[in-house]
Amino acid sequence: MAHHGENGSKNGSALRNGRRALVTGGGSGIGRAIALALAAEDFGLVLVGRSRHKLEAVAREAGTSTQIVVADLATMEGVGTVLQAVGESLDVIVHCAGRYLREPVGLISAEAWRSMDELNVRAPILLVSGCLAQLRSTQGQVVFINSTVGLGCAAPGLAAYAAGRHALKAAVDVLRQEVNAQGIRVLSIYPGRTDTPNQSAILAAEGRTAPPGSLMRPEDVACMTMAALKLPRTAEVTDITMRPMRPL
Repeated sequence: MAHHGENGSKNGSALRNGRRALVTGGGSGIGRAIALALAAEDFGLVLVGRSRHKLEAVAREAGTSTQIVVADLATMEGVGTVLQAVGESLDVIVHCAGRYLREPVGLISAEAWRSMDELNVRAPILLVSGCLAQLRSTQGQVVFINSTVGLGCAAPGLAAYAAGRHALKAAVDVLRQEVNAQGIRVLSIYPGRTDTPNQSAILAAEGRTAPPGSLMRPEDVACMTMAALKLPRTAEVTDITMRPMRPL
């Protein structure tokens, strides 16, 4: 049975004493799929998102000890709320929360660019920074769900989004060098087009539809994530690029 904690609360001893995973963007899409995959491996979950309704639905489906944290990670208040909720034990962090914006350089506002960077770049790094003590004590692992756009696959209208994804890659590459000697593994995953609500909105904005089988499933990314997390400690996977078998 799932136990739903409020913002910043702690659950029972089973959650605190067992393996725990923090998943941002855990209410839908790739975040939801990874959360459910972690729950299937008996991880207690800390699910972060802006929609309590979506998070509660995932918690019920997970069937494991779950703490729900409703927070907007684009704000420092939201980041602080998550850090207060984490507690003293944490084994895995998976960052799936992100924002997409398609706007020509000549039209994008400074506020829109700032807001996107705060969620896509600042929040993931600050959350890990605030959890380093817990990760050191558990020899933990961190997974950043980036995008193939962060590897150079930019297109017109994606200046702000691509810049943020490239910035996240750079920050994570530095983070890995800084924490590797402490026993913390850091992985970036770069998925191509995946069948998520966000991707549906992107395709609609492009005036396109996805033929059956042309998109990856969120479960595909979750499967790859779990395989990397289970890798023996004699090795570390640093970067994984994924794309649909039959790209659009």
